[in-house]
Order: sequence, then structure tokens, then C-alpha cells
Amino acid sequence: MIEPREMRDSMGHYASGITIITGYDHLGPIGFTCQSFYSVSLEPPLISFSVMTLSGSYPRIRATGRFCVNVLAQDQSELSNRFARRGSDKWAGVEWGPTAAGNPVLDHTLLWVDCETVAEYEAGDHYIVVGAVRELSPLGWHSGDPLVFFKGNYRHLRSHERPVRAWIVDEEGY
Repeated sequence: MIEPREMRDSMGHYASGITIITGYDHLGPIGFTCQSFYSVSLEPPLISFSVMTLSGSYPRIRATGRFCVNVLAQDQSELSNRFARRGSDKWAGVEWGPTAAGNPVLDHTLLWVDCETVAEYEAGDHYIVVGAVRELSPLGWHSGDPLVFFKGNYRHLRSHERPVRAWIVDEEGY
């Protein structure tokens, strides 16, 4: 049997970006840090994220049926840590503006994706949430580099070489 710590340590060798999932309800803004986020489909435009079933913030977002994914820039590790904690005022001093649907867009993020929830699946100790993209940050919203999580630590991209554009196409054409 694979132990949870073994799974976590092994999967930590897969680098990922960091996001903050936000929403807004009658109590005000809601948000939590999430590193499990990806594009699902281009036609129609769908994304997905995973969240722990024990999350205190997600039930409020679920009830609204909409959310915004804020992809963090390399200098936003403190913001990531703030939204990963329970029981604190995550929003104190945080600058943000609303999407057309009213979800919070955090200032200075790399990009944001505003969505309507279209499906949710329970998978072990997490929910897999699928969202239909309703609004995107404009191209050029932020031209910086992403905040990356690897082996349990935040990392920054660093390269002495010119970036090379990579296209990954599977048998399905994506």
C-alpha cells in the first residue's frame, strides 16, 4: 500500500504552477490556494481544478456555481501562503477587482480565467471541478513569469537560454 507521505513526496517531483481560486457570495470574497489546475478542452473552453473535500472555502464557492482561477506570478509566494491558511483574514490588504460575473481577480497575477461550474466529481479525498470558461484576462495582462511549486518549495523559472516554443499534440489533436 502506498502511504500518503510517499505519494506526496513522489508527486512533488512534478512541477506545477500555483493558483488562487476565488469566488464571491453574500458574505464577501472567498479564496484558497490550489496547485492542481489545468486546461481540459479548447472546444468548448473548459478548465479543471482539484480541491480537498475538507476545504472550508470551497463549499461557499460551490454554492455560487462560479469561480475565478488566478494564476500567480513569481513574486506572489506570500499571497499563496496567505490563501493556503485557515482561520485568518485572507483578504486584508489584498487588492482585487471583479470579473463581469463578480468573482475576484487578484491584482498583479499572471492571468485569470472566470468560469461557471459545469461538473464536479468526488475522487478520494478531493473533488475534481470542471468549469466552462466565460471570461479570460486580456492578452498581455501580465508579462512576468509564473510562481512554480517543485519538491515542496516555491521556485522561479531561470534560464540562460532563449525559450523554445513547445507544442504537445496527442492522438486526439490537443
